Amino acid sequence: ISSHVFYLGQKGWPKRSCPTGVFLLDLKNNDLKLRPATFTNDSCYLPPLRHPAVCSFSASQGGEITQYLIHGGKTPNNEISHKLYIMTMAFPVNKRFSLCCSEKDLAGDVPEARYGHSMNVVFSRGKNAVVMFGGRSYMPLNQRTTENWNNVIDCEPLVYLIDLQFGCSTSFNLRELQDGLSFHVSLARNDTVYIFGGHSLGNNFRPPNVYKIKVDLPLGSPAVSCTVINSKISFSSSIVTQTSPDEFVIVGGYESDSQKRLICNGVFLDDETIDIQEIETPDWTGEIKHSKTWFGADMGKGAVLFGIPVDNKHQSTDCSFFFYVLNFGDNDPAL
Repeated sequence: ISSHVFYLGQKGWPKRSCPTGVFLLDLKNNDLKLRPATFTNDSCYLPPLRHPAVCSFSASQGGEITQYLIHGGKTPNNEISHKLYIMTMAFPVNKRFSLCCSEKDLAGDVPEARYGHSMNVVFSRGKNAVVMFGGRSYMPLNQRTTENWNNVIDCEPLVYLIDLQFGCSTSFNLRELQDGLSFHVSLARNDTVYIFGGHSLGNNFRPPNVYKIKVDLPLGSPAVSCTVINSKISFSSSIVTQTSPDEFVIVGGYESDSQKRLICNGVFLDDETIDIQEIETPDWTGEIKHSKTWFGADMGKGAVLFGIPVDNKHQSTDCSFFFYVLNFGDNDPAL
């Protein structure tokens, strides 16, 4: 999978013939095409999902990525998923790639259905675990009425630790995490996950904090601790891409509900410190500067895919979106 880019879209866009909304992104000579992905016959059904948590998985630290994990998200019926899917690349036949998707059952403290949350893989003492945090969900059934049936609330600020081998999930209530956050960015290094930004529905707040979540995986029960670092920057719905083992770039997102975030930040990590600096921004096009919304995802190796809706009132094209590739991989932010 690492040599290909897959895009999780929505059923019916851009091709109604793709029931899962998963597309293989083909970019050649500045020409972008989305081709519906094919799945093996033994795959489970993967519904089209909006805002799921997605992360890559390798069995050993620094090893080859062998799987992708997909949890939660909103379905086309406006339901919120609680399921965890594992996606792998099937061996190519006749140069055609297929995906294999399976559902992973969890036991213990199973995370409730949610979207807008994050997952990361950490490594400690030769073992690995999946860290899940944040997100939004519907109000509990006993609190829902006809008027507020589709109202969402912050999930409890619990940290979930998932043993993927045995499917066991354990929740941790850390006093440093007081608010549920959604649409934050997270990055992992060794045994630590860093949570940046995000939005809390409860107080309509984007906290200027970094939450450093450290995981210890001894032979007995795992331990999780949290340290709060004031970063003085706040945002939501940003994208993070990794440019080296210890360096990341945060790009895009929103400073408020109506204000896009047009600056980029480099994040530099070592075992003890975190350094966040504003870095050179790309030469944003007029379409990007003036659009009210934008979306995108990490393509890996320092590249980010951005999309913005086309204002068809002022465009002669039938295309619904403009897409841009932003490359930080060679320290030259080209758009």
